[in-house]
Formats: sequence, structure tokens, C-alpha cells
Amino acid sequence: MLKTSHPLLRRTALSAALLLTVSVSAPTLAADPEVDEQARQDGVPVTELRAFAEVLERVRGAYVQDVDEKELIQAAIRGMLMELDPHSSYLTPDQFEDLQSTTSGEFGGLGLEVTMEDGFVKVVSPIDDSPASRADIQAGDLILKIDDTFVKGLSLAEAVELMRGEAGSEVTLSVLSDGDEKPRPVTLKRDRIKVESVKSEVLEPGYGYLRVSQFQNNTGHEAKKALNELKAEGELSGLILDLRNNPGGVLGGAVEISDLFLDSGLIVYTQGRESESRNDYKANLGDEIEGLPLVVLVNGGSASASEIVAGALQDQGRAVVVGTRTFGKGSVQTVLPISGDNALKLTTARYYTPDGRSIQAEGIEPDIPVQVSSVELLKDQRPREADLPHHLLNQAQKEALEKGGEEPLASRDYPLSQALSILKGINLAERRRADREE
Repeated sequence: MLKTSHPLLRRTALSAALLLTVSVSAPTLAADPEVDEQARQDGVPVTELRAFAEVLERVRGAYVQDVDEKELIQAAIRGMLMELDPHSSYLTPDQFEDLQSTTSGEFGGLGLEVTMEDGFVKVVSPIDDSPASRADIQAGDLILKIDDTFVKGLSLAEAVELMRGEAGSEVTLSVLSDGDEKPRPVTLKRDRIKVESVKSEVLEPGYGYLRVSQFQNNTGHEAKKALNELKAEGELSGLILDLRNNPGGVLGGAVEISDLFLDSGLIVYTQGRESESRNDYKANLGDEIEGLPLVVLVNGGSASASEIVAGALQDQGRAVVVGTRTFGKGSVQTVLPISGDNALKLTTARYYTPDGRSIQAEGIEPDIPVQVSSVELLKDQRPREADLPHHLLNQAQKEALEKGGEEPLASRDYPLSQALSILKGINLAERRRADREE
């Protein structure tokens, strides 16, 4: 008789023992009374396990061609995990290595963060400056076919494996976008994806822009460095934190980014099945921008760790969230090693914002909705000095002419231009309030 100290491990061991007993005794499938009785006492579904063993034996004995019993059992494991939720999966050693490489910031493929929906692969978000983003694949697109293989019936891990390959090789995806009547073929050349998780720039004097495209192990450190560089360029009056199309990543990165802008209080907590499994993550003293106005920009491709940051800063009243409702991936996955160098990626908890809101399947609703729009700027029809022939240029116009014209922000990124306008408005309101108090 197998015995273990932990109830879950003991139950698993008894299940394995029962499965082994009924499997090796096929075709009669005779039960071992001692194992059966102990299993029933521990709540093990004896009848269902015997049915599984019988199906395994029937397939092995009667299927049209020889099958590998080990492959059958692994397929059953994958099917069991697929039935739980879109994010639980069975990882081979290679898949486990790929998972670790994505958190370090470099991996091979197309640059897509994906999930499963109704049996199809759904794009959570394309990664910045990747083959997918350059091909204009958008968050929410469905992938129906990978080369000649239909996605329906594949696990997420199998679909991802088909999309990955040697850098320079090509793959053709059948992509269905929202509003399209039929899918379109998109041929992509695989590349070595190196994610620069943090970028920054000064949009206008005094207004900084911090882009976080993915949460990796070193994202918090990189973001703090970028903020210091922004502050070194001149006095800041406000900051935009851009989390659009950020699919998430490591929890620690999200906590560190939130902590950059908070002095205290709860950032996020996770809650598993048992009441004692709650874990709280709190902010430390020290706001890197010392309370300056902060706007967080999100969209439907902002998921998981991005939603943690947006939810924390929103609940604590530290930032105004602008954009569209986020993806709603509020579950925690834990990687559990098992025998044979394989692993389970298993959903073990849910994320909650400081106010106790569940992110799962809800997402973060922005304070100020801004839809993605195509903007064409119209000129005032009344003539101005600049419209007159041979008009004189001022010094700024001469410098701009020498550098070459740049497309207005509203034309190339409308939501960002709106976020900047909102940030300026917040800053103006706070300055006027401070002046009245003086």
C-alpha cells in the first residue's frame, strides 16, 4: 500500500495504484478489494478510474493501428488539463524551457501572446517590433490554421509549437479579424524575438512617456532607470505609463512597476481555493515621480500583470486609467515539476485588486474610455499668415524644416494623444488648486 504524508499526494498515489491495478489486469479488469476500499475512503473516483483504464485497454487492443501506450496517457493528461481552463497545460521539457526563456526576454517565434477560445487560438497581443506586429496582427484576432494544420482540436501548447521554428523560416497563418467575413492568409518570417520590455521618451517638454511591453524578471529595474533618465532630461510635470498590448509576464515585475509610483498600501493579492492561501503584495515607501500626475494607457491587449498595475494604481487613486477595457486574465499559474522532466502549468489562484475586485473575465474598466480611431487632421479654412506666399519663418520653424516634418501625434497614435491631453488637464487643474491654496 502506498502512503504519503500530504492528503493530496496520498490521494494521487492511491489513484495511480488503482489505475495500475485495473490496467494490468485487463481484459477482465478485476479490482483489488483492498486498494478499492482505501481509495473510496479517500474520495477517489474508483468507477471513473476503472472506466479510464478500460478505455485505454480497448484502444490499445482494438484501434485500427498500433498505438504507444505512453503517448495515449500523455494525451489523456493534456486533455484533462485543457478541460480545466485555457491556461493550464502539460509541459514537455522543451516547452518548459521555452516558458522560462520568455520570462528572460529572448525566444524564437512570431512575437505573439496567445490563448485558446472556443477551440481556436486567440491573439492576446502582438509583441512590439516583432513579425506579428509588423504584419498588423491585432489583439482579438483568431488564428484558424497554421500552415496546413487546422487549430481546432489542438492544445494551446501544440499550436504554439507549430508557430515556433528556426529564425528565417516562414509560416502562413489563417487569421480572422473582428468584423471580417472570412479569414485572410498572413505569411510571416520567424525571427529571434528579443523583447525590450521598457522604452521611454519625452513627448513634450515636461511630459514623459514610459512604455512597458512585457513584464520580465528585470522590468522593475529597467523602468526605474528609464524614469531617472527622463528626469535628467528636464523637470517632469507628468507621466504616461503605456501598457497597451502588454500580455503580462512575471508577477514580480508588475509589483515592482506599481511600487515605483506608490508610497504604501496594497498592490494586489492572490487567493487560491483555501482561505489560508491568500498572499498580499504591498508597496514600499518612495514614489519615483513624487506624486506627479500619472495616466495609465490600456487596451484589450493589456492582460494579467498589466491589469494588476492598472488596477492597483486605479484603486489607490494614484492614476487615471485611459483607453479600452482590458483583457481580463486574472488567474495565477504555478509550474509544478513532475517525473520525467515534465511539468504542469496549473491555475492555482486568482488576482484581486486592492479593493477586492476580481480581474478574471472582467478586466479593468478605464476611468476615461478612448476608442482606437483613425484621425485625419483638418486645417482651419481661414487664411493665416503662414498660408501667404513668401511668408517669413521664425527660428523654431526653420529648425523644424531642417529636421524634416513629423506626423502629428494625433494622427499616428490617437489614444496616446488623448492621454497626453488628459495629463496636461490634470496638471493644470492641480497647479490652479495649489495657487488658490497659497
